[in-house]
Amino acid sequence: MRSLLTNLARDCGVTDAESLGRRLHLLYDGASLSARMDRDPSAAVAARQAAATLLDAELAQPLCYMLMSDRSVLVEPASPTLSRRHEAGAPSARGMLLTLLGEFVLPADGTAWTSAVLAAFGRLGVAEKATRQALMRTSNAGWLEPEKVGRRTRWRLTRSAEKLLTDGAERIYSFGPAPDWDGQWVLVQVRIPESDRRARHVVRTRLTWAGFGSLGASLWISPHSRKNEAEKVLRDAGVADAAHVFIATRTGMTDTRAMVSQAWDLPAIEAQYERFAAEFADPHPQDLLARQLELVHAWRRFPSLDPALPRDLLPAGWTGEMAARLFADRHERWLDGSRTEWKRLNVENATNH
Repeated sequence: MRSLLTNLARDCGVTDAESLGRRLHLLYDGASLSARMDRDPSAAVAARQAAATLLDAELAQPLCYMLMSDRSVLVEPASPTLSRRHEAGAPSARGMLLTLLGEFVLPADGTAWTSAVLAAFGRLGVAEKATRQALMRTSNAGWLEPEKVGRRTRWRLTRSAEKLLTDGAERIYSFGPAPDWDGQWVLVQVRIPESDRRARHVVRTRLTWAGFGSLGASLWISPHSRKNEAEKVLRDAGVADAAHVFIATRTGMTDTRAMVSQAWDLPAIEAQYERFAAEFADPHPQDLLARQLELVHAWRRFPSLDPALPRDLLPAGWTGEMAARLFADRHERWLDGSRTEWKRLNVENATNH
């Protein structure tokens, strides 16, 4: 775990990746020990909040932030019950800011007043200081442009941010099991020396992100047509000369589902879907704006956790399909009300000079 965290930090350009990896791993170990010894799930919540503070301080790029906060679920509560607020998704103001920008700012006029963001985040229990820091760091990374109007600030999405958020929204809202499959697999075989830790990490994390599963240290498989994506990963890692990519049909000898269970940890993914469904079971929240933010924020991580296997390869009664229907229902049900409330906040703060 410590090696994974350190490598992720290094890939995101953290100056002292070893130190950040060590501190995050200490939080993980401490929370795990407390949960086992004291049977206290609140230790995990506290550790997640502390991890969020570390990530907010260290990571300059929103995309890297999403990779570390969404993909590496650093500390999960020992209890299967989610709290009503922060346990819904990635646990920081900066991660939630990206959700707000994509859900409310991008579909509108691309602008947001600081005071409107503060008002929205106040409903989520996010401190004013953390919200202001998230805005400044996202701006410093080139995703928001500030405009001073007297003593107040209005933020505008940059072109880069619009592309990032548009691509992300498309992936989030269309995510689910692959409906059709021709029975073909993409296979990647690559041998990387143990000493080349960077290449091993790049291949492992980026192929996993693309939905590939591992059948061993050097063999990766995917039922999706992602040959070009795999080849790009291998070139970027500098190991294309030591790799082979195939498109093949499986003929045996063990059961296909046994192979799938070896390549992907489907029970762990299904447990996350069950937690999501339990958290958003109530279709009638009091605060539509806050709940819509939490809903999208929580769902945002599933495209990186779930390889979206074809239905033919999934266990019977796969919870992911039920969770996807629930997400679509809640998102559509709360959409107009939440966007109307955001517009009210933003317009109200624009006219209150």
